[in-house]
Amino acid sequence: MVFAAPNEALAGAQRVLDADPPPSHASVAHQVIGIWHRDFGDIRVALGHLRRARDLAARADSADREADVLATLGVALVHAGRTRQGLTSFERGVARGSGHTRARVLFRRAYVWWVLGRHREALGDVRRAIPVLRQADDVIWTARALTLRATVHLALGAVDRADADFTAAERLWETTGQEHDKADAVESRGLAAFRSGDIPAALRLLDEAEERYAKLGTPTFMLCVRRCEVLMAAGLAPEALAEADAAIAAIDEIGGQSTRKAELLLAAARAARSAGDPHTAIARADAAVRLFAGQRRSWWETHARLVLIEARGAAGRRSGRMVADAARVAERLASFGSPAAPEASLLAGRIALALGWTADAERHLAVAARSRRAGPPPARVTGWAAQALRARAAGSGRGVLQACRRGLDVLDDHRMTLGASELRARATAQGAELAALAQQAALARGGPRRLLEWSERWRATILSAPPTRPPADPALLSGLTAFREIAARAEAARVDGRPVPALEREQRRLEREIRSRTLHMRGTAPGYGDTSSFDPGRLLDRLGDTRLVELAVLDGRVHVLLCGQGRVRRFEGGALAEAVAEAEHVQAGLRRLAHPGAEARLPVVEAAGHRLQELLLAGAVRHLGSGPVVVVPPGALHRVPWALLPSLRERVLSVSPSAGSWLRARDTEPPPGGRQVLVRGPGLATGGAEVPELAGRYGTATVLEGADAQVPRVLAELDGAALAHLAAHGTFRADSPLFSSLRMADGPLIVHDFERLDRSPYRIILSSCDTARLASVGADELLGLVTALLPLGTAGVVASSAPVSDAAVVPLMLALHKGLDAGLSLAEALRDARAALPGDAVHQATGWAFAAFGAA
Repeated sequence: MVFAAPNEALAGAQRVLDADPPPSHASVAHQVIGIWHRDFGDIRVALGHLRRARDLAARADSADREADVLATLGVALVHAGRTRQGLTSFERGVARGSGHTRARVLFRRAYVWWVLGRHREALGDVRRAIPVLRQADDVIWTARALTLRATVHLALGAVDRADADFTAAERLWETTGQEHDKADAVESRGLAAFRSGDIPAALRLLDEAEERYAKLGTPTFMLCVRRCEVLMAAGLAPEALAEADAAIAAIDEIGGQSTRKAELLLAAARAARSAGDPHTAIARADAAVRLFAGQRRSWWETHARLVLIEARGAAGRRSGRMVADAARVAERLASFGSPAAPEASLLAGRIALALGWTADAERHLAVAARSRRAGPPPARVTGWAAQALRARAAGSGRGVLQACRRGLDVLDDHRMTLGASELRARATAQGAELAALAQQAALARGGPRRLLEWSERWRATILSAPPTRPPADPALLSGLTAFREIAARAEAARVDGRPVPALEREQRRLEREIRSRTLHMRGTAPGYGDTSSFDPGRLLDRLGDTRLVELAVLDGRVHVLLCGQGRVRRFEGGALAEAVAEAEHVQAGLRRLAHPGAEARLPVVEAAGHRLQELLLAGAVRHLGSGPVVVVPPGALHRVPWALLPSLRERVLSVSPSAGSWLRARDTEPPPGGRQVLVRGPGLATGGAEVPELAGRYGTATVLEGADAQVPRVLAELDGAALAHLAAHGTFRADSPLFSSLRMADGPLIVHDFERLDRSPYRIILSSCDTARLASVGADELLGLVTALLPLGTAGVVASSAPVSDAAVVPLMLALHKGLDAGLSLAEALRDARAALPGDAVHQATGWAFAAFGAA
């Protein structure tokens, strides 16, 4: 019962002891209590009960009873970090047991070998145990043994063998009432899905396992380790770090297993390294190394040493000793059969290159490069990165570009198996090094045109294909409805001055549930939404008298690629860090200028616009011509208010996340019918004063306001519209950009809602604060309202990158629609609308805050 109904088993064992049982019965009861504390509570308490169970078994004069307890005690001792004592207990257990009992002891020793990272010994013991367990028709222990053997196969990279064992075990579990073991089987299938490269399935299965464990009321420390691994692969390293650290605190609080704490420290170290926090990674990895060493777990210790060396390298340390340490780690990992061995060889080669040790670097990189031909996507990407570095060291620019192309192709295929736009965006981080190597080689080898091609290769890839949409998922739809209701109630409570902590907790819970369900979605077949086919020649042909300015970043500096007149020219800009800091200062100024009384800030903001122009456009300013300009900034510069730059203020100006997405927007045809939708949300200072006047201008437009402006109705009308205007309060969520929202009558309209549209409006005007704010993630991706709309059929968006004055927005919007009514594009109409505004600071700042995105 201890794994079918743990808490009931614990209570039952205590009742047995209260009844003054004979030694054999008391031994069983203490063993059950010991197992419960070993797996779900205080390991020190567990050891006390298990030693008592061992002594009682000896008094009962039952060799098999004693052998069984010795095996349970051996597992607990190993989990407590007392490895030598644990293995000694197993030796005695194997010697005392016979037949069926001995097979159970062997299974548990195989489990301990797996915990210790000694996989060959684990396979040896479990293979000896399975035939005996099957012959005894012991369904539960046979299923446990098959699950363990599958887990060991996974650790050795034998995914097919693991799948076969997991499938066989699951068939057996369905015939039992072992709920904890069933949850463990689901967890194991999640691990198998991850090892085979199916991240959405892994997340879904691990979430299902967590729900099952929650019903049993049992801790989930091993699940946490596995979930952290999947989250990191999905590009969600900060979440993995937070989850691992929370689990470490929980295991310390209950006095839990030392072995699990070490594994959680390793997970936290990996997450911190991936999240760009090398100092935290060093601290966690160092603690993990010491714990693993004390537990005599060489396999785990070696993996922790790899993370420790990587983190020290990320912190800027380079030395010959680090090369030697990384090489030793690579050799040990290879001897263990670990899939992480190529990663260690790549690390040794990278450090050797930085020290100028080309011969050593070539030796290590050649070993790492072997993994490019087979295995899961991360391993192949590691191999192609090693091959690219080899080519660069050999002076072969062509070889660098070829390796980078192949590596990014692997990630492209992997990215398209992910259905959620967030996962697709974050997955690109794995290709950041390859993209940077290719850009450097392209500039040296092929000049500006080739640099443009490679700048586009790994930029804004989430816009190349729409996310997977599950409109028929009832759980997701009900979750979105519940989320809107709670968010609306919380907002009303804040306005009334009532406490909102309980509502906020429920809102966060619903957000986690919605996000979880979207992350489970699978993507399309590999190859759909190809990002590798960008053609600079086609771009130049389509530009006409328009100039496209793409900003590439190499080694921390901005390179301006000016496209037009049949050619691509390059100009050197300033330091990216300076430009980002200046853009933040400008945004702070625009926030101040949104309110009356801040007129003195206007000259300061304008001066910052001059500095931004010097940093970001440099010498390209003199060659912009007199026609329209399209700016394609990197993700780090998405908050620049481009209309503030002096050379762009009076131009027809649009912004695009990539040149490729601008071309796709140009090619997007408007829907038939020319349907217009006007939406007025609640709580605006002006009451959305432009909407009634626009309704009179358009005549046949659908107007949604008051109770009609509820999310389901709004979405139904927006789907397939030619023009949509939404006047509503906008909120940007930096912590969770896909929950950025527009306030409707029944609550927030969020990015996840927009992603359910079959086709978003051809043109959409977001008359709101902060709707153009985006979160920069992955290699060079952006998440937010604007980027959610562009892959769904929207060719043009007008949105604001800052808080704006409601009163000043009204004349800007009316002037903008006047231009559209005259047949102008969004960018043309916005240029004329800015020019028509009064000259005071509030109106000027409002005009600068809005930008046109796309090409409609």
